[in-house]
Amino acid sequence: MDRAALFDIDGTLVDTNHLHVVAWWEAFRQGGHQVPTHAVHRALGLPGEQLIDQLLGPSRDRSEDARLSAAHDTLYGTFFPRLQAFDRAGELLRTLADDDWKIVLVTSAKDRELTALLRALDADDALTDTATADDVEEGKPAPDPLRHALSLVGVPEDRAVFVGDSVWDMKAAHRAHMASAGLLSGGIPRADLTEAGAAAVFDDPADLLARLHTSPFTRPA
Repeated sequence: MDRAALFDIDGTLVDTNHLHVVAWWEAFRQGGHQVPTHAVHRALGLPGEQLIDQLLGPSRDRSEDARLSAAHDTLYGTFFPRLQAFDRAGELLRTLADDDWKIVLVTSAKDRELTALLRALDADDALTDTATADDVEEGKPAPDPLRHALSLVGVPEDRAVFVGDSVWDMKAAHRAHMASAGLLSGGIPRADLTEAGAAAVFDDPADLLARLHTSPFTRPA
């Protein structure tokens, strides 16, 4: 029976989280909002509108949301030529693909941003499909993105593992009744990932690759 390995990409496979923090911090500053970087960091992994909700509150003036998001996108876009995948990230995906796992990226990135991330990752040959935030009504921590990703490859939840770096990733996997592995490469503490539902936590893609034999990939569900 088929098996699916689902991966977040920002902060999980490509080293982008702190670049997003800087871009959002500056976007908020330009919009007249003083938001501390540590708060931005902990909100990463949420879709844009939910991230702004988390940081500015649901009672804010929503008419400026599009301008804030556009400012973030413009600022973050200046980093595209310099994005770098984490060490052995591509090798991790290829190793799993060679072992007959279907590899699906689950991301809120789209268009130019997704193109830049895929270029940095340089592992298109290992990918089966990509699921983006545009495909569902509600992003992580809702389970919808993961369930949609599984529908693309026809794999049930008990034959899948999701790898991510944020508490939102782990909560989405838990709500989707799916095994999950958390990575510390995004900067979120081990205890937070575990509390959010991670079955195991690894330093980064290289550490997960080195310890695949003791990871959720040896015991999906």
